[in-house]
Amino acid sequence: MATPIYAAILTIIYVALSFRTLLLRRSHDIPIGSVGDPVLKRAVRVHSNFAEYVPLALILLYLLETRTTTDMGFHVLGVSLIIGRLTHAYGVSQLDEDFRFRVFGMVLTLGTMISAAARILASYVS
Repeated sequence: MATPIYAAILTIIYVALSFRTLLLRRSHDIPIGSVGDPVLKRAVRVHSNFAEYVPLALILLYLLETRTTTDMGFHVLGVSLIIGRLTHAYGVSQLDEDFRFRVFGMVLTLGTMISAAARILASYVS
């Protein structure tokens, strides 16, 4: 099983994003919300977006791995998810955002999810 490796790596990234948000809240003395602070607002969105996409992506990877063999294609999807989430987080975190990072990150994230779902469905047809 390789999915636990990707889950562990993504958990470490999630915790790092959590600490970043926590430290920003503490340094700006903002216990909840962002009170319009642009840096905190972006950190909150990066953290939330990660929490919105990663669980379903990991479930899909797990289901793919249990339904098919763990091949190079599976690992390409796992690595793509990690790179996608890191790229998206970096892009959205920038006040002077270069949207190419956000777009590239979402393309990798959604591409991973669509590819995993398609491979799962295809495994039932074969």
